[in-house]
Amino acid sequence: MFSMKQLVVTLVLLFAGSHALGAPATQVREPILRFVALGDAEPKPEARFPGLAAAVDDVNLLAKQEQLDFAIGVGDIAHKGTLVQYQAASHELERLSLAFYPIMGNEEHGSTVARFLEFAQRWNPELAGLEVPSYVLEFEHIAVVLASPDHGRDFADEGIAWVTEQLQALAPKPVLLVVHGAQTGVYPENPDKGITHPDFARVIRQPNLAAIISGDLHMDMPRVEHSKQIGDIHYLHIPALERTKIPDESHHTPMFRTFALYADGTLDVETFIADGSLEPIAEFDYRFRIQPWATAD
Repeated sequence: MFSMKQLVVTLVLLFAGSHALGAPATQVREPILRFVALGDAEPKPEARFPGLAAAVDDVNLLAKQEQLDFAIGVGDIAHKGTLVQYQAASHELERLSLAFYPIMGNEEHGSTVARFLEFAQRWNPELAGLEVPSYVLEFEHIAVVLASPDHGRDFADEGIAWVTEQLQALAPKPVLLVVHGAQTGVYPENPDKGITHPDFARVIRQPNLAAIISGDLHMDMPRVEHSKQIGDIHYLHIPALERTKIPDESHHTPMFRTFALYADGTLDVETFIADGSLEPIAEFDYRFRIQPWATAD
C-alpha cells in the first residue's frame, strides 16, 4: 500500500447551485478554479522540446491575462526516462510560472521512480518531500487525484487500492482523476492501449468520480473523439505536445487544454494551439455539469 503526500488547497467561495447536467451556466462566468493540462512530450530521437517550449510560453502569457491556478502533466515527458530527456525538458518546465503537478507515464518507467521524483520536485518545489508519484490536490468543493501507473501504463493491485481509497475518503466531494492512459476500450481509435487491470472497474464505480483526464494516445484532435461521456464519467484526452500517432503520424499540432470550474459545478474545457495566438479552438470545446455538486453554506 502506498503512503500518500497530500497537498491541500482551500478556496473560500460562494456557490450558486444548479444541477442540470450539461446546461450552460447563466451567472456571470468567473471561474472559481482554472488549471492547465499539458500532454505527452517524449520526443525522439533527439531530446528537443519545441512543442513543450511553445506551450510554456503560451501558458505563461495566459497566466498574466487571466486566472490560472496551476498546471498538471499526464506523463511521458521524458522518452524512456533518460537523463538527457529529463534535463532538456527541465529547461522548459522550470520556466513555467504556474505550480506544475506531473504524474509518471510508461516512458518514465523506463527509468526509476526516484529519478521522476527528483525532477518533479525541481519543476515544482511545492512537491519537496513527496515520496511516491501519486498524490492528491484537494480544494474546498472538488479534488484532483493524480495517479501514476505502477508499471508501464497500468496499475498493480496496490495502485488500484490507493486510487479507490482516495475516492472513498474524499466522498461525496467530486473528483477529477488524472491518469496516464484511460482504461482499454474508452478510445476506439486504439482500444487495446490503456489500463487493463480488471479491478479498475471498482474505481469507475465510485459515485464521486466525475471525470478521467488522460494522455498517452497522442491523438490528433480534429480527427478523433477526444472528449466524451460513458455512463456517469466524462473522459478527456490531452493531446501530445511533440508527436502525434493516432490516427496516423501525418500531421502534428502541439496543443494544450484548460479546465475552468464555475460556482454552479459547470466545468468548461478549452483547447489551445501552442502558437502564441492564445485563442481557444471552439470546435474542441467541451462542457459538462459535475454531479453531485454541493453548494456552499
